[in-house]
Order: sequence, then structure tokens, then C-alpha cells
Amino acid sequence: METYKLMVTVNHKAASDGITESIHPTYQQRIDAIRRTKLEHTDEKLKTRGFFDIDDHGYIPWPDPIPFKAKSNHPSGGCYGAKCIGENFRAWLEVHPVYIHRMSALAGAWVGHVPGVGGWRPEDRPQYLRALHKEYNILYTGIGGMNHLGPDMRIGLDLGWGGLLRKIRAYRDLNEPAPGSPMADFYDGEENLVIGVQHWIKNHVTSARKWAAQETDAFVKQNLNDIADMNEWLVDNPPRTLREACQFLAWFQSIDRMWAAGGALGQLDELLRPYYERDVDAGLIQDDDEVVWYIASLLFNDTHYSQISGPSPDGSRDLTSRMSFLILEAVHRLRIPANLAVRVHDKLDPQLMRKAVEYLFTDGTGVSYSCSKGLDEGYARNGVPMPLARMRAKVGCNWTALPGVEYCLQDVTRMCLVSPFVHAFDDVMNDAAAPRTMEMLWDRYAHHLAIAVDTIKQGFAWHMDHQAQNSPEIVLNLFCHGPIERGLDASGGGLDIYRLTCDGVGLPTVADSFAAIEQRVVKEHRLTWEELAQHLADDYAGTDGKRVRLMMQSIPRYGAGNSRADWWAKRVSETFSNLVRNTPTSNGFTVIPGLFSHGIVAQLGKNLGATPNGRHAHTPIAHSADPDPGFMPGGGSAPTAKSNAVAAVQPGWGNSAPLQIDFDKHLAKEYGGIEAVESLIKAHNASGGTLVNINVISKEQILEAHADPNKYPDLVVRVTGYSAFFKTLSPEYRQQVVDRILAEN
Repeated sequence: METYKLMVTVNHKAASDGITESIHPTYQQRIDAIRRTKLEHTDEKLKTRGFFDIDDHGYIPWPDPIPFKAKSNHPSGGCYGAKCIGENFRAWLEVHPVYIHRMSALAGAWVGHVPGVGGWRPEDRPQYLRALHKEYNILYTGIGGMNHLGPDMRIGLDLGWGGLLRKIRAYRDLNEPAPGSPMADFYDGEENLVIGVQHWIKNHVTSARKWAAQETDAFVKQNLNDIADMNEWLVDNPPRTLREACQFLAWFQSIDRMWAAGGALGQLDELLRPYYERDVDAGLIQDDDEVVWYIASLLFNDTHYSQISGPSPDGSRDLTSRMSFLILEAVHRLRIPANLAVRVHDKLDPQLMRKAVEYLFTDGTGVSYSCSKGLDEGYARNGVPMPLARMRAKVGCNWTALPGVEYCLQDVTRMCLVSPFVHAFDDVMNDAAAPRTMEMLWDRYAHHLAIAVDTIKQGFAWHMDHQAQNSPEIVLNLFCHGPIERGLDASGGGLDIYRLTCDGVGLPTVADSFAAIEQRVVKEHRLTWEELAQHLADDYAGTDGKRVRLMMQSIPRYGAGNSRADWWAKRVSETFSNLVRNTPTSNGFTVIPGLFSHGIVAQLGKNLGATPNGRHAHTPIAHSADPDPGFMPGGGSAPTAKSNAVAAVQPGWGNSAPLQIDFDKHLAKEYGGIEAVESLIKAHNASGGTLVNINVISKEQILEAHADPNKYPDLVVRVTGYSAFFKTLSPEYRQQVVDRILAEN
């Protein structure tokens, strides 16, 4: 299937943007051209699908019908299991559109997920857990979670697609699976996927040569021929050059997103460094701007999560290289959402840190900062050698993973910490014999928290028993150590390390609620338990309700420093962490706690009534581990206080509890500018923090952009662990970003 119509459209748009016929465009002009296309694609996506409060995926909007219909293997009409999914994936790739941007160094893009495949058979779904999920407001159960493990892309870079195919066939012959067995189906699925990828690449080669023959612009003609030559090699062979390595990663990114929105890439600077150094030594690269163009083209292809810098496994040196700086430069020059992290540690190259923060001030957002001390020491507590713990890379919005050897199911579970509190308060108020004390309230909270945690673990056990037979990790199996060798899916015994994760949401809401009751009801007797219960039922209605709400809000809150709310926050975090970590699932899998919310705080809040911290009914609960906006009267020392609060409640097992900081652009300079932000990041790492996300933007600009998003069509913000165009966020989600910036500044 060809896309000549799209190719011509892109050509005309690029020409109208100042790149004229027969003029060799500069590398920056090429980057600017693909950036303009990204903005155009974003507008098209908003028109066709509306706002999206998730990662800014790199798919190409495609209006034309694609001649594909999945073939089912189940009475429900679905397609489940490795064999059926692999056959359909191959068929999808054989008709998938061909896309080449005339100013990109790379070919290929994806237009959507493989339609009609995956999910779970109706008979395999854990219906018995639905009532508990509803009762405890568990919307992201983790059951059926896909792609949340880290690949080792060196496997693919070393073997190429042809080598991966030969590996599949060699291990099929070695393991001799019985025809029709699960292992035979596994190998059938993986083989069909790789053959489909090879077919898709060949389609791009054919189209690139055809378009080159018709092209009159000298640069575009040469670029298309170069792309055709490069991909003709990559159909069966491993990459030899940096450009070929980037192209291989682009193909991976596309099929990874097609299959249930995978997004993990890896330690990008170390993956690409050997190719860069060889190309420089061979004289193939003489201008680093060419390298920046390659990386920008890869970032345009998709917003996969990757990491630069970090400690070596033995901790003796920093992994920062020239490649680290070039990747950072590409993010800066392209100026679209990018999910890149700098790994912060004691030996981090200070020039890389300085450059990252400088670009933060210039661009308003940039990389996130993944903190090694808290992550590595926490993960080592699980009995993992420290050299292995240091090899974890940030490959998700809040999470890290060992490349290719660990199944962690990160970032797919959200456990509402507020719902157990609501149940606990109701228990105390509905039991006439129960004493109205903080001890009783805490006892009931711990009871309901334990039920919620156990519900998550029951779901994990069910997931581990059924996932491989329903929706296998058909893409990431290729880039892991063990699945192909053993003939087992990554979710079903193919890997060596299994530590699942559970993220708690709403900690500040709970901590401030405990503290507000303790101060206003128990200590000061400003109102009774019964009066508070009535105000909560009435959602603080009327003049008296407003007064009570302000009174409950005005206590020293979580984050203020040495407050009772801070004490309660630590107690909640420690109890939640112990419940999660200290006992395995029924089938023996360890679960690691974290505190992270992504974009679910509004959804969770809609299912909850008013809470004693002054939160209105059905409004969002608190983000991650961050104190609620306005927690610090005056706000002057809020960044440091916020950092201290988040560091103090880290679960401490290698999963993250991120810190979100939003500086007003002008006040950031008064706070101390670049040096102060550097110090904040380093201090958060030293105190055991795990992740820092930062925006630097003027409150005037964010208010104008909120009122009219089209006024700033290219404004990028770091939302939580991911970055996005501000205009693509829903008004409700934009409001949360605005509230943070206004309250903190």
C-alpha cells in the first residue's frame, strides 16, 4: 500500500515553509520542517479524536481506510494468543501505510494499533474481583497490563530483523515443540511478526525508490535514495552506522506502539555511542549537526521513553558521552514533547546537568531527572546486587526497569489511598459503639487499606496465570533475554526476574484529612465528629459549610515541614509500602510499592465525596506524593519544602514517588536561577528522592494558553512523568497544571 498522496502533501507544505526547490537545506531547516509537520499532525489529531491526557504518541493521522480485518480464533470474535496475534500482526504490517517525511533522516511511522486483536477471552476475565475494584475505587487494576517492562535493544541492534528471525527458528528447532502446543504457537506468533516487519520495510524501500525517480528536488531525491539503500540492508542485516541504528530503533518504536502502546526504549546514549564513534573514526560523520538531525528524526517518529547518563554498573564512572549531549541537543532543537531523562548521580558530568537546566530555562520544559540514589539503593533492598540495580534505566513516565531481564509490570496499577479513608470514616461514624478517636479511625483505615492492597495482589496473581495465553508480549519478547530461548512469553516465565509494582494515589489528601480531624475535632473541639460528617455529606454547603471548609483547609498541611500532616503522610506511606512489599501474591510474586498518579486523579475524585481536608466532592484528589497546591502559606520556600516532603515519604523499594516543580519564569530567577535549580535536583537525589519533573513558565503565559490554547500552539509542558503539548490536554487537566503553577508562585 503506497502513500504517494501524503508524500506530495508533505512536500508542498515543506516547500511553502521556506525550503525551496534545488537548495540543499541545512540540518536545522530539516528539523524545523519535521517540527512543523508534528504541529500539523497534532491539530489533525485534536480535530478527529479530541483532547488526550496521555503521552503524546507519534502516530501519523491517517484518514483513508486500511484494507484489514482481523481473523478471529474465538467465538467472541476476538483474537487471542501468540499464534493468532502474530498472524494478524503480520497481515496488518503487510497493508500498513508507507510514510516517509521528505526532511527526515528515517523512514516509517505508525498510524494506529493493530485493530481487533489482543485483550482477554471473556471466560478468562476475573469477574469475581469487580465488586472489590468498585468498592475501593480501583480503576487501573494492572490486570492485562501490557508492555511495561524494559527491552534490551542491543539484542535487535546486534542481530537485525533477519538475525531475530533466524534466532526464532533456531530455538524452535532446539526446543522441538509439539505441533499445536503453546510453545509452537509462541514461535509461530514471533516468526510471523518479524516476517511482517521485513515486508513492511520492503514496502518502504520500493516506495522510496519510486518517489526518488519522480522527484525533481536534488536533496529530496538523494535523501529518498539513501533511505531506500539503508532500509534495503536493514531488511535482513543488523545496522552498521549510526543512521542505520536510529532507523532500526524507529522500526521498533512503531511496532512497539502498534501493540498496546508500548513506549520503553532504554539507555539511548549508550545504545548509539558505539555507532557514533565508529562513524566519526571512519570519517562518515564530520558534522555533529548531522547526528542531531538523525536523533530529531527518531524523536519525531515517536516519544518513546529513554535515558541518558547514569552510573556504570560498578559505580566507578559516569556514562555521559558526546552522544548524551547530542541527544539532549536534539530534544532542544526539535521542541516537541520528548520523554527523555537525565540519570542524576554523584559522578554526573556537571556540564550535562548545566546544559539540561539551561535548556529548561530556555524552552520552559525539558528532560526529567531520574535520581539514582533512591532508585538504586531502594531496588537493592530487594536482595539485588548493587551493580545490577544501577543498570536499571528510566523507560517510562515514572518507572525504571532492568533491560531485557525483568518483568515488572510497572505503571499499570493505581491504588486509590483515599477510598480506604472514606470507608474508615464511615465505619467510625456508623458504629454507635465505636469510640470517636484517631486511634479507631487509623485502625479502620489500615483495615481497609489492607483489603485494597490484597485486591490488587489477587489481580496480579490472576494476571500472571492468564496473560501469556491472552495478550503475550509479542514485540518485547524479541528484545529480552530468555523468551525466545525458552519458548515462553515474558509474562509467563520467559524472564529471570519478576517484581511487580503497585502505585498509590492521593497520599496528601489522606494525610491532610487525618491532620485536619486531629487538630480541629480532637484537639481544638471546633466541631464534633457528627458535625463534620454532616458537612462532608452536604459537601460543605451554605455559609457555615464554607467556614468549616476553610477551617479544615487552614491547618499546617503536608509539606509545611514538621507538621502533623507530614507525620500522617509518613505513616500512611510506610503502612501502604509494608502492606504491598512484605507479602507476595498467592502465586509467589513480590510487589514493590510506589506513589504515582499519572492523569487519574480526576477520575478517582469523581467517585468520591467530600473529604476532611476541605476537598469538595467529585473533584480531583492529590497528585502522586506532591503536597496539594497552596500547601505553603506565602509560597516563598515552597520548592525546597516540597522536595523535602516528597523525599520523606519515598516507599524506598526502587519504585518511584516523583516530585513535580512548576516555577514561574520570573520568580525562578529570583529563587536563584539555574544554579538553584541544579542544587534542588542534586539535593533531592541526595535525600533519597527518585524523580524530578520541572516546568519553568510565566504564570501570564500559562493563563493565556489556558484561556486560548491556540495562542501558544507549540507550548510544551511536563505534565507528570511525561511531556505534552499544552493544547492537547483537556480543560480539566490543563486546570490542574495551571493550579500548580499559580499556587506555587
